[in-house]
Amino acid sequence: MNAPLPTDDLKSRIMAQALALGFTSCAVASPDAIPEAPGRLRLWLDEGAHGEMAWMEARADQRSDPATLWSEVRSILMLGMSYAPSADPMALGAHPDRGRISVYAQGQDYHDIVKKALKALARWIAEETGAPLKVFVDTAPVMEKPLAAAAGLGWQGKHSNLVSRAEGSWLFLGSIYLAVALAPDGPGKDRCGSCDACQRACPTDAFPAPYRLDARRCISYLTIEHKGPIPHDLREGIGNHVYGCDDCLAVCPWNKFAKTANAHRAFLPRAELVAPALADLLALDDAGFRQVFAGSPIKRIGRDRMVRNAAIAAGNSGDKRLLARLEVLLADPDPVVAEAAAWATGRLSASEL
Repeated sequence: MNAPLPTDDLKSRIMAQALALGFTSCAVASPDAIPEAPGRLRLWLDEGAHGEMAWMEARADQRSDPATLWSEVRSILMLGMSYAPSADPMALGAHPDRGRISVYAQGQDYHDIVKKALKALARWIAEETGAPLKVFVDTAPVMEKPLAAAAGLGWQGKHSNLVSRAEGSWLFLGSIYLAVALAPDGPGKDRCGSCDACQRACPTDAFPAPYRLDARRCISYLTIEHKGPIPHDLREGIGNHVYGCDDCLAVCPWNKFAKTANAHRAFLPRAELVAPALADLLALDDAGFRQVFAGSPIKRIGRDRMVRNAAIAAGNSGDKRLLARLEVLLADPDPVVAEAAAWATGRLSASEL
């Protein structure tokens, strides 16, 4: 038996509670609001554009249809939390001896912060309604971006990420599946127009067409999800990115409306993660990696992948002072690290000729 339809007053109180907990946006989508999602996801997977992310395919049915994930869902509360940066994420491109870390990973782990706020909101809703609900953030098979667009938090831009009129491209998303029927909000209107700044900004040409991303060429995928050697034809485009990439997000004109003051304080950058020296990253051992990246989402990629990324960045840097660090890594126990160091050593040595 379905729970009775809540009043508009309850919905407005949920919105107010969400803002009080640090969310900057909150809206409702119906479970059937993304009927085109299964076909789009299937095409993307069939093209192999998900690369090594097997988990995208393993639970594709639940990802495509919220009711398959939880049959009791009657409405979906979509929430956004701002992490708008105060500095230009592109600025470090002019400092090749420094590693570029994606804005979202420079502060505390967003999984912990967003989930804590979601659970607090969920407890409040449960007390108010007595109805069951489910909380999801990032790691669950939920299509957050299409659902957020369907709820009206924004629209999926040509870079495939959510764009908000108020927060630009800087939003963490979370969802609460409710067994009660809340009135859905209207979908967001696509306001990209003729702009293709995000497409032109990508250093590795990861967008085969507007609104389509080939993860296999995406720097975020290559530096975070990809475990093996990075393809040689993409290494130069990686530049000095060592964890993720913000280029397509950072150039979006809608970011001019994002207010840094709206960002959760937990996402303020840690000094040691803003512009780490490549020389320091190349010298990391397991213990050093765990110490530097404790409490950061970066910790999940492990030391070897970070040092591999730093070696690629070093090879792109033109900084011959890094040769000594790279030469130590030629004998690294991890063959992927050793190969990246050999590539970088050869590239820097060749630049001496």
